[in-house]
Amino acid sequence: MSVEIVGLTKPTTFDSLFDALAVLRAGLSLLALDVDQADALISRFGPRSAGEIGHRLYHFGAVGAVAFVGPDPFPIYVRRAAFD
Repeated sequence: MSVEIVGLTKPTTFDSLFDALAVLRAGLSLLALDVDQADALISRFGPRSAGEIGHRLYHFGAVGAVAFVGPDPFPIYVRRAAFD
């Protein structure tokens, strides 16, 4: 299954869920997030969550969260790529 990351940047497609999550975590680490929010998002998209995320992608097609940089919300989605 190919997956896309959508929200913080233009959609980016990956052949591996693990690769997508690693890039997403690296991108999140560059944002000016408070510690609690950063920990929650890293946990949500962490390696230990890959099984749950894969399950949700299979059944629902997407997994999402919101990162707040200051007062501005940035929705983040990991979703099945359109061509799958």
